[in-house]
Amino acid sequence: MATSTRTSDARLRSLNPIRDQVDGLLKLEKAAKKINSILDLDQLIDKVVNDIAISFGCLEANIYLRDVHGIDMILTGIHGCTLYGKGQRLRIGKDGMVGYVAATGQLRYAPDVSKDPYYVACQPAVRSEVAIPLEADGQVIGVFSASHHDLNAFPNQQIRLLQSLCSHVAVAVQNAQLFQQERQEKEHLRNEAREARLIQEALFPKDCPYVPGFAISGLSCAAGAVGGDWYDFIDLDDGRWGLVLADVSGKGTAAALLMSATRGMLRSLAGACSTPAEVLTKLNRLMVQDFPSARFVTMVYAVLDPTSRTLTFTNAGHLPPLLVDSSGSRFLDTQEGMPLGLSFGVFSETTVHLEKGSQLILYSDGITEAANAEDEEYGQARLKKHFVELDACAESILQDVRSFSAPAALYDDATVIVVKVNA
Repeated sequence: MATSTRTSDARLRSLNPIRDQVDGLLKLEKAAKKINSILDLDQLIDKVVNDIAISFGCLEANIYLRDVHGIDMILTGIHGCTLYGKGQRLRIGKDGMVGYVAATGQLRYAPDVSKDPYYVACQPAVRSEVAIPLEADGQVIGVFSASHHDLNAFPNQQIRLLQSLCSHVAVAVQNAQLFQQERQEKEHLRNEAREARLIQEALFPKDCPYVPGFAISGLSCAAGAVGGDWYDFIDLDDGRWGLVLADVSGKGTAAALLMSATRGMLRSLAGACSTPAEVLTKLNRLMVQDFPSARFVTMVYAVLDPTSRTLTFTNAGHLPPLLVDSSGSRFLDTQEGMPLGLSFGVFSETTVHLEKGSQLILYSDGITEAANAEDEEYGQARLKKHFVELDACAESILQDVRSFSAPAALYDDATVIVVKVNA
C-alpha cells in the first residue's frame, strides 16, 4: 500500500506541470480573445497591464510604445509604479532594460535586478524583472515589462506564456494604432470638408437680387460635403443682371476647386464683355489653357434686361432652360455651345421675351436625374409639371425632388434658379 501511495503521489507531481501549462494556455486563449476585440488603444493597454499584473502577481506591469520618430520608448500603460507616469521616455539602446529590448528585439530577464546593469529602479521592493519585445511585421513596436517582489519570480514556463501573450498584445496594439490613425485621418478629412463647405457656401450669393417687376431666387443642395454645382447673380450696368448656373465635372474637393476658379474668371469677364456669347467664348479660351485635361464645365449664362423684359442666354453644353408662360411650357435651345474647357469653340445666343406671369428656370442634372427606389428618374416632364403650379419656387422643386428620391439621398448636387415676372 505504501508503494502504491508513493507511486500515486509521484504521478500527481508529474502531472502538475502539465496541468499548470494547460491552465496557462487556456488563460492565454481567453486573454487573447479579449484583447483582440479592443480597438481603443488606451483601453487596450490599460487592460493588458492590469490583467497581467493581477494574474501573475506582479508588483509592476508596464507597456512602452515606440514614438513616431523611432528614438524613444514612451510609457503608455502602467500598473504599480509610483515613481513614473504615462509619458515617461526611455532612449532606445540607452535607458534601462526596456531600451535594451527595443534596440535588440531580444527578451531580457533579470532574476536579480540588483545584478543587472540595464535595470532602472522604480519600486524599491522589486527583486526580479522581465522585459519582452512587442513585435509586429518584423519590427519592435513596443516593450512589455513585468516585475516581482521575489527573486527569480518568472520561471521558464511563465516567461514562455508571457511571450505568447505578448505576441497577441503586439497584434492588438498594432490594430488599435491603425484604427486610431484611420479614425484621426477621417476626422481630419471631415474637418477639412467642413471648412471647404463653409468656404464654398461663402461663394454663393448671400441674397437674391432686387429687380422691380421680377422675383429671382436660387438654391443649391450639395450631395456631399462640397459640390461642383454653382449659381450666381452678377450686377451689371444699367440695371441688367447676369444669371449663371454651372456644373463642374466630377465630385468632391477637385470639383469644388474648379468651380471656384470658374467663378472667379466668369465674374472678371462678365463686366468687361458685352454679350453672353462673348463672355463664354473668352472664358472657354482661358479654361482650355488652364484646366486639367478631361475636366470641363457645363453652364448657362444669361443676361436679364428688366427694362425690355428680355433674357439673352448662351448655353455651354448644359441642360436647356425651361420657360413657362401663357403659351405653355417649353425648353429653350441654342444652336451652338459645347462644354467649357474641352476645346476652342463657338457659342450662340438665344433671346426670349418674358411676359407677365411667366417663369424661366435654370437647373442642374441633379434635379432631372434624381432617381427613386425603382431607379426611375425625376425627369424633365416632372420638372415641367411642377412649375405649372402657381406656387412653384426654388425651394418647392428641391423639396419635390427629395420626396421623389426618398428614402435614398441625392447622389448628385441639385441647383436651380427661378425667374418670375410679376408685373
